[in-house]
Amino acid sequence: MQVKVLGPGCKNCVALEKATHEAIDRLGLDATVEKVTDYAEIAGYGVMATPALVVDEKVVSSGRVLTPTAIQELLTSVTAHRAS
Repeated sequence: MQVKVLGPGCKNCVALEKATHEAIDRLGLDATVEKVTDYAEIAGYGVMATPALVVDEKVVSSGRVLTPTAIQELLTSVTAHRAS
Protein backbone atom coordinates (compact mmCIF):
# COMPACT_ATOMS: atom_id res chain seq x y z
CA MET A 1 0.00 0.00 0.00
CA GLN A 2 1.27 3.43 -0.87
CA VAL A 3 0.13 6.40 1.18
CA LYS A 4 0.93 10.02 0.42
CA VAL A 5 0.47 13.07 2.61
CA LEU A 6 0.11 16.15 0.43
CA GLY A 7 0.96 19.57 1.82
CA PRO A 8 3.59 22.28 1.94
CA GLY A 9 4.85 21.38 5.40
CA CYS A 10 2.50 23.41 7.61
CA LYS A 11 1.68 22.21 11.13
CA ASN A 12 -1.55 20.57 9.91
CA CYS A 13 0.39 18.65 7.25
CA VAL A 14 2.89 17.47 9.85
CA ALA A 15 0.02 16.44 12.15
CA LEU A 16 -1.64 14.43 9.36
CA GLU A 17 1.63 12.69 8.55
CA LYS A 18 2.14 11.76 12.21
CA ALA A 19 -1.45 10.48 12.53
CA THR A 20 -1.01 8.46 9.34
CA HIS A 21 2.12 6.74 10.64
CA GLU A 22 0.32 6.00 13.91
CA ALA A 23 -2.68 4.48 12.12
CA ILE A 24 -0.47 2.30 9.92
CA ASP A 25 1.49 1.11 12.95
CA ARG A 26 -1.72 0.29 14.85
CA LEU A 27 -3.00 -1.78 11.92
CA GLY A 28 0.35 -3.42 11.28
CA LEU A 29 0.09 -2.67 7.57
CA ASP A 30 2.88 -3.01 5.06
CA ALA A 31 2.69 0.53 3.71
CA THR A 32 5.02 3.25 2.58
CA VAL A 33 4.30 6.86 3.48
CA GLU A 34 5.54 9.62 1.23
CA LYS A 35 5.37 13.34 1.99
CA VAL A 36 4.60 15.40 -1.12
CA THR A 37 5.38 19.11 -0.85
CA ASP A 38 5.66 20.08 -4.51
CA TYR A 39 2.73 22.35 -5.40
CA ALA A 40 2.55 21.14 -9.01
CA GLU A 41 2.39 17.51 -7.89
CA ILE A 42 -0.27 18.34 -5.28
CA ALA A 43 -2.32 20.18 -7.91
CA GLY A 44 -1.98 17.14 -10.17
CA TYR A 45 -4.18 15.25 -7.72
CA GLY A 46 -6.86 17.93 -8.04
CA VAL A 47 -6.40 18.90 -4.40
CA MET A 48 -7.35 22.49 -3.64
CA ALA A 49 -7.02 22.32 0.16
CA THR A 50 -4.21 20.75 2.14
CA PRO A 51 -3.40 18.64 3.97
CA ALA A 52 -4.61 15.78 1.84
CA LEU A 53 -4.28 12.03 2.11
CA VAL A 54 -3.82 9.79 -0.93
CA VAL A 55 -4.03 6.00 -0.71
CA ASP A 56 -2.87 4.00 -3.73
CA GLU A 57 -3.14 7.13 -5.93
CA LYS A 58 -6.72 7.94 -4.83
CA VAL A 59 -7.43 11.09 -2.80
CA VAL A 60 -9.36 9.97 0.27
CA SER A 61 -9.31 13.21 2.28
CA SER A 62 -8.39 16.84 1.78
CA GLY A 63 -8.55 20.05 3.75
CA ARG A 64 -8.58 18.50 7.21
CA VAL A 65 -6.42 16.74 9.74
CA LEU A 66 -7.80 13.28 10.38
CA THR A 67 -7.35 11.46 13.66
CA PRO A 68 -5.40 8.20 13.70
CA THR A 69 -8.69 6.38 14.28
CA ALA A 70 -10.32 7.99 11.22
CA ILE A 71 -7.28 7.08 9.12
CA GLN A 72 -7.44 3.51 10.41
CA GLU A 73 -11.06 3.31 9.25
CA LEU A 74 -10.12 4.62 5.79
CA LEU A 75 -7.21 2.22 5.44
CA THR A 76 -9.30 -0.71 6.67
CA SER A 77 -11.99 0.02 4.08
CA VAL A 78 -9.36 0.27 1.33
CA THR A 79 -7.82 -3.07 2.28
CA ALA A 80 -11.26 -4.69 2.59
CA HIS A 81 -12.22 -3.35 -0.84
CA ARG A 82 -9.05 -4.84 -2.32
CA ALA A 83 -9.78 -8.25 -0.81
CA SER A 84 -13.25 -8.46 -2.38
